[in-house]
Amino acid sequence: MRPHDVGDDDDGVDEVLALVAPQRGADPRSASASASASTSASTSASASASSSAPDEPHRATAWPAARALAARAGAAVGAARPPLRTPLDQALGQVLAEPLHALTDLPSFDTSAMDGWAVAGPGPWVIRADGAEGREEALLAGDAPAAPLQDGTAVRIATGARVPRETTAVIRSEHARTDATGHLHARREVVPGQDIRPRGQECRAGDRLLPAGTQVTPVVLGLAAAAGYDELPTPARPRVEVLVLGDELLTAGLPHDGLIRDALGPMLGPWLDALGAEVLATRRIGDDADALATAVTGSVADVVITTGGTASGPVDHVHPVLAKAEATLLVDGVKVRPGHPMVLARLDGDRHLVGLPGNPLAAVSGLLTLAEPLLRALAGATPMPPPYRGLIADEVQGHPHDTRLVPVVHRDEQVVPLRYHGPAMLRGIAAAEGMAVVPPGGARPGDEVEVLDLPWPSSLPRPASPPPTGLPGPGNLRAEGGCFT
Repeated sequence: MRPHDVGDDDDGVDEVLALVAPQRGADPRSASASASASTSASTSASASASSSAPDEPHRATAWPAARALAARAGAAVGAARPPLRTPLDQALGQVLAEPLHALTDLPSFDTSAMDGWAVAGPGPWVIRADGAEGREEALLAGDAPAAPLQDGTAVRIATGARVPRETTAVIRSEHARTDATGHLHARREVVPGQDIRPRGQECRAGDRLLPAGTQVTPVVLGLAAAAGYDELPTPARPRVEVLVLGDELLTAGLPHDGLIRDALGPMLGPWLDALGAEVLATRRIGDDADALATAVTGSVADVVITTGGTASGPVDHVHPVLAKAEATLLVDGVKVRPGHPMVLARLDGDRHLVGLPGNPLAAVSGLLTLAEPLLRALAGATPMPPPYRGLIADEVQGHPHDTRLVPVVHRDEQVVPLRYHGPAMLRGIAAAEGMAVVPPGGARPGDEVEVLDLPWPSSLPRPASPPPTGLPGPGNLRAEGGCFT
């Protein structure tokens, strides 16, 4: 791997990209030896994978089917949840639980589109005075309705002011002149209705302005206010409780004596919040079956998320606890790597449990596969957007039967796989801009793959839609492959 130059711009990505081509000036024999070692390691990894699991598809749900099932489970519950009435100043970023219908005509009366003069009939026009003092009358935005205009008269008017009845047109200030006798003259032809915004021009009361599921942006807030709303119908945010399992986890300090830092506790809360959930708590349970059972059955959350304990080891308590709680297993393992021992179960009272694997990147896989579709549907969001597609820059080794999720970045209209994507690693995804969905069997350079968004802004734009033929790979960027746990 290329040594990092002190003067380089460091965005963290270069460190997780593997170089395939030998460095300029490097000994070709060294490159050959390195390639040979890499091939040997890859062969050993494949052999290890083969010896640890027979060359048979394990009994689990296919990755696309698992995502779809999680979305359906959430939608079935979310559809029955009554919407909240959220004040406008608290609704930004949420979605509409119901269609937005106009409560009034917009505009609600005829208004002037410009500063100028409201005139009636043909000109020239006598400028209307205000009361006995004979001052020039002016109509301003927010004024009460003015007296109707008589033919041959004009009155000064401001943008947004109510247009008097019998008005023929509004003449812009720069398109008119006055004379010494108090008459107004047009500098150009006057067209009836010009520069008047008629009542209901934008919408009529009852018109549907936006469909349910629309994200509330600043402009949506403005439209809602203009249409007469003080509150918006928004779905209740699904309540989530995170239960971190494992006696080996530390919450502070350096790893020591077989103990490791808890990486998932600090990560999951903000991630779930970005998905629209209300995180009630993150609790550390350890490897205590009774404590886990009490926490799961006693939680008031709509979704309980556990970390670890989903396999069949001596302290993997999730399945026994679910059986004791008479939960319904909806997904028990997914054909995806990393993260295949993930679980989705329905608890009592339309609550759900998502069991994530304990390895950090495997847990991320579980978030993207089960938690995100479930929570989006519970929150009443629009259906899961389909993954966008990009051309993979270099070969990615695949699993014989399972989908593989690999961290990637965007480079030159392609997606480049990152190193450090083992089940226990976060270094790769920390620099990633998406997760490539690699089908069983792997992907070759130039293959088109699906890419999942991560729930935070990317520093770079997505690749444009690829051309019909694949672009050549850059040749010097490559992800390592071969860990399928």
